This record gives sequence, structure tokens and C-alpha cells, in this order.
Amino acid sequence: MDHKSARVSAKTPSSGDELKDVIKGLIKLLMLVIFLGYVFIWILMPTLIYRTKWLPVMRTEFGFSTYFGLAGLTLFMLMFPMLLLACLGCLYLHLKKQKTNNHLISREKATGRGVLAAMRRPMLVKGPLGIVSATELIFLAMFVALLLWNFFIYLRNAFPMITPQSAAKLHQKIWQAKLEAMAIRIGLVGNACLAFLFIPVVRGSSLLPVLGLTSESSIKYHIWLGHLLMTIFTVHGLCFVVYWASMHEISQMVTWSKTEMSNIAGEIALLSGLVMWATSYPSIRRRFFEVFFYSHYLYIIFMFFYVLHVGIAFCFIVLPGFYMFMVDRFLRFLQSRDNVRLLSARVLSSNTAELTFSKAKELMYNPTSTLFVNVPSISKLQWHPFTITSSSNLEPETLSIVIKSEGKWSTKLYKMLSTWDHDTDRTLSVSVEGPYGPVSTDFLRHDALVMVSGGSGITPFISIIRDLIAMSQTTTTCETPKITLVCAFKKASDIAMLDLILPSSGLKLSSDLNIQIEAFITKDNEPSDEETQKIRTVWFKPSPSDRPISAILGPNSWLWLAAILSSSFIIFLIVVGVMTRYYIYPIDQNKSKYNAASRSILYLLVLCVSIMMTSSAAVLWNKKKYKVEGSKQVQNVDVPSPTSSPSLWTDREIESTPKESLVQCTNLHFGERPDLKKILLDTKGSSVGVMICGPKKMRQEVANICSSGLAENLHFQSISFSW
Repeated sequence: MDHKSARVSAKTPSSGDELKDVIKGLIKLLMLVIFLGYVFIWILMPTLIYRTKWLPVMRTEFGFSTYFGLAGLTLFMLMFPMLLLACLGCLYLHLKKQKTNNHLISREKATGRGVLAAMRRPMLVKGPLGIVSATELIFLAMFVALLLWNFFIYLRNAFPMITPQSAAKLHQKIWQAKLEAMAIRIGLVGNACLAFLFIPVVRGSSLLPVLGLTSESSIKYHIWLGHLLMTIFTVHGLCFVVYWASMHEISQMVTWSKTEMSNIAGEIALLSGLVMWATSYPSIRRRFFEVFFYSHYLYIIFMFFYVLHVGIAFCFIVLPGFYMFMVDRFLRFLQSRDNVRLLSARVLSSNTAELTFSKAKELMYNPTSTLFVNVPSISKLQWHPFTITSSSNLEPETLSIVIKSEGKWSTKLYKMLSTWDHDTDRTLSVSVEGPYGPVSTDFLRHDALVMVSGGSGITPFISIIRDLIAMSQTTTTCETPKITLVCAFKKASDIAMLDLILPSSGLKLSSDLNIQIEAFITKDNEPSDEETQKIRTVWFKPSPSDRPISAILGPNSWLWLAAILSSSFIIFLIVVGVMTRYYIYPIDQNKSKYNAASRSILYLLVLCVSIMMTSSAAVLWNKKKYKVEGSKQVQNVDVPSPTSSPSLWTDREIESTPKESLVQCTNLHFGERPDLKKILLDTKGSSVGVMICGPKKMRQEVANICSSGLAENLHFQSISFSW
């Protein structure tokens, strides 16, 4: 088949693709309807229509159920719809992944213009929210409006019921009765934040990718929700403290009620939340990352005592997001139990190292994906995220990450690699979680790409360039955009990071790839010595227990994730139904054998066991499939001798290829900073994708330029995220 006919056949959708598009459209429509219904319930919950007419009828119907009781109301009305959304999202992403030529996007169709393009541009650049688009600002305003609606409607319905007579019966004054009512309603409003709090941090989520989001880009939503949640719950707790003090009932703070809400459980949950909140502020998080990291494990204490405080029946209102998080967390735990095969490390003089792992051929990921790495010899508990620099299309059996020595953990690892002794039988044990990243890439929709990086922020762009190299060599059906890489380094020795653009296999740049690199060295005025620019390659000896990095269920197996979510929930329903019918509420008794706290613990135990059973079974089934091939991959690896080679940048006359070499397409600028405004405004093209990964001030500067309106063809995207 000639190139012309190949291009035509690739652009002409088959009947199977058209059917998948129809099914995907129907799934998305169904998901939208379910989500709007879910939001409608939240809007309706504080109203009198819901509380006086609908709720009593539904409670009566579910109250007659001998299998679920009143807990079934919130279970099926608020938890089931969200889990159904997650399963439908898995099916949608499976069809999207299976569609042929998924990465080939029509520029005419995908290039954003008009109102939609304006909505994606940054609206707020500086401030506590960070860089926020108009779309994000609108949805944030809508969510805050939902909270205010709930609060004021709750109060409007509660306050008229408080009269001097009703307050006197409880030995209260009017203001005390209103304070108690307000404190309760504030807590109810905070549940809306808790219902969505865990969704942005589900790394293998099926909901975020449907919206074009990743867990990394959604971290800021988790931060917003966390601040709102803790502000509301703190006010909720303080209001009750003031109320008890005014009523001379301060002893209520240490009561543990068996039939009603347990006050002390709520206080323990609030205190653990306050610790997480305090250590998450940027100044503390940056200076004492370990304190922030370990204190966030208090979410287990927070959720456990929250359930004991409100009761399991009410807890189903906020449990769906946490349920999806628990499934994701346990799958990550199972993946992290294996030691992965570390093939080699390229150690650069700029305190930077590139680690290359063996991976299963079936594992596919997109550029800008991240991998979480644990090195037990440094710390058994610490996991650090790194951007993947390799391309699964270019390097089908290996996966690479770049680590810059910038903290205690990474400094220890760099020293270990730079002094590695090859004469011993010592191996480096490494565990990973991931990779996680976007389901599909959309940088092909632009005519030109301007990628701006600061320091180690160049790493996600290395993966994009390698993916475009693979695309330019393997397909003729898509025209790659013109690439301008603007990278700023502090020291001349950091220029060696540009060597990592090409994989260690020695692949050359294709003449079909139009790339220009502008490297700015801000503090040095001349190149470093040649001796300091040596690149040392360390090869590691294989261990029999090592395995290639295999696909985590979810991003590479959406149907398996849907099966785990649905089957674990069904098992939970069956066990809870039988347990409630024959154990908690026996046939020959009308009264429960257990108090509220005991029932809550039983429900949580069944929930955890059902998740662990189904997840473990799915992972073991998939491990059998990849075990034989993975063992062969590890055993067939030869370990070359350690090598050392000079950097390309020590000798500007090096010809890496008769065509356009990496050195030839690079301009070095010593002692100056990039004029980002001039570079961006001078970039030609009807659609210019502007991607930024670097320090906060650099991101703000680029966002300001893109949102200024000086050029309508600039489309901003920040791929930086901060823990």
C-alpha cells in the first residue's frame, strides 16, 4: 500500500469506529443525566419538600426492608449513582482506548476557538487559587453557591421552628437553641465537600479522564475542597463548644453516645483533620515534606471516627468518593509489593540521573505520565513522583524517569548511583506505582508547540519529543507540529539534561521532526569544563525476584477496574443484607443486637474485605498472564560494562547524524533569561499550544502572556503540580 492510500484509509473511519462513537456518545449522555440527578438530590436535600414529603415516604419504604433498613435509603440514593458513574466511565474509556488511530486528531475539529477557547484560558494568575481558567472559576463558584444554598435553606427551615416555648422545654435560651441548630446545619453543609474530597486524588480514576483531567492536574481541586471542608468543620466544632459552655454542659465533649452521634468521635476526627490541614500549607509542605507526607495518613483516623460520629446510614452520603479511593489505594498497594527490574542509570554531572526500567510490552502510557518510586534502602515509606521521559511507542520494553537531586531523598539516591560499585553482587531494590497520566494526548491538534521549562521541568517535554520522534518515524498519516523548546537552567552543567532528549539506545532525530531548542543558562557566562560533563552509565545486575513494570488495573485495564468496582459493591450489598437480616436484626427480635458504633465498624469491615477480595483476585489473575513473559524478559538481559561518555555540549562540532542533529538545532544563551513574551508572540501558526512546567513565577508569567489577548492563537496548559 502506498503512502497516499495509507493516509486515506487512516482518515476514513470504519463502521466499527462509528458504532463505538455512537455508544460512547450514549454513555456520556447517560453519565451526564445521572450526575445531574445526583446534584439535584444535593440541591433538594435541605428543602421542606424533600424533608417533609419525600423523605418520610422513602424512609417508610426502606424501613420495611429487612435486609438494609434505613441505611438502604442513602446507600441506593447517593452511593449507588456515583459508583455507577465510575463503572460507566470505565466502559467509555475502554472504547476510547480501543478506537483505531486514537491519537490522530483532526486539527480543524480539535482546534479551540471562540467562546470555548476563551473559557480554557487563564483568568486568575496570581492569588491563593493559583492559575485558574474561566471554566474552573465558574464551577468553583457554582459549588460555593451549592454550599451557601444548603446553609441558608437549612437555617430558613430550622429557625421558625424555634420558639421561646420549645427552647424553654430544653432549658435553652432562644440564641442558644439557634446556635445549636446552626452548628448542626454547618456540619451538614460540610458533608458536600467531603463527598467530593477524595475523587481528585484517585490516581486510577475513571471519572477524571472522562473530563480530560488527570489526578496530577486535579490536586488543586483536592486542596480547595480540603480548605473548605476544614473551615466548615472547624466552625461546626467551635459552635458546639460555645453552646456547651453556655449551657454549662462542657462534659458533653467527652461523651460517647450509644444511640446518637458520638461527640468524642467527632472531636478525634476534627483534630486529625486539623493536623493534616496545618501541615499542608505551602511553607510547611516545602520545608518539611516528610511531616506533610506522613501526617496525611491521618485520613484513616479522620474517616474512621467520622463514620463513628455520624453513623453508617448517614455516612453513605459521603462514602462513594472514599470507596473509589480505597479501591485505587489497595490496587496501588498490590502493585507496589513487587520489586521491578532496574536496567541502568545514566548519571549526569548536574546532580541528575536517568533510571531505565524493564517494562511489559503490553504496558502503554502517554507523554507527561508520572511514576511513583520507592527505594527501600533509602526509605521504606517514602514514595516520590517522577515524570516519565520515555515513550511507550519508541521504547516498547523499557521505561525511563529522570531524578534531579533537590531534596534529602533524591540526594541520597544520586550519591548512591554516582558511587555504585559494579564488582559486588549488590542489587538496587526498587518498587513502583503507576504509571498514571492522561488517557489521550491532544498536543497534535496544534500547528506549533512552545514548551517552556525551568530546571528539571524539562522532563515531561522529553517524553513528548520522544513520542513525536516515534510518530514521525512510524506513521505518515499525521503531520507533527513545529516544536520550540525553551529551557532555562541555572548552571552550565545543567545543559547535560538535554542529552536525555534522546534515549540511551542512541536513536537519532528524524529529519521530519521540526524542532528548535533555545537553552538559557542564567547564572553562568561560559560552558563548564569538559571533565565535569562526563555521562556515566551504570548497569545493574538482575535479581531473580525482579519483574518488569506491568500495567496497573485501571489506566491500562478499564474493564478490570469496572469489574472490581461492581463486584466488590455487589458482594458488600449481599453480605450486609444477610448480616442485617439474620445477625444484626434477628428474625425473632425487633431490636438490634448492636449499638450504632458497632454496626458502623461491622459495615466498614465488610466494605474493606469485599474490596480486598475482589482486587486481590483480579491482580492475581492478571499476574499469571504476565509472569512467564516477564521472567523471560528479565533473564535475557545482558549487563554491559559501565561506560562513560562526554556530553554532546562539550564539543559543538559533533555530528550525531548527517541530517539535523540535536546539537545543530540548539542555541545556547549564557548569562541571560528567556524573553518569553517575544518568543510566544513571534510563534507562527493558527493554533499554538503553550505548555509550561517550572517554577511558580515562570508559570504565572506564561499564563499572563497567554491570557493578555495580545495573541489569539495561544492556548495555555500547565503540567506542573505540587505536593
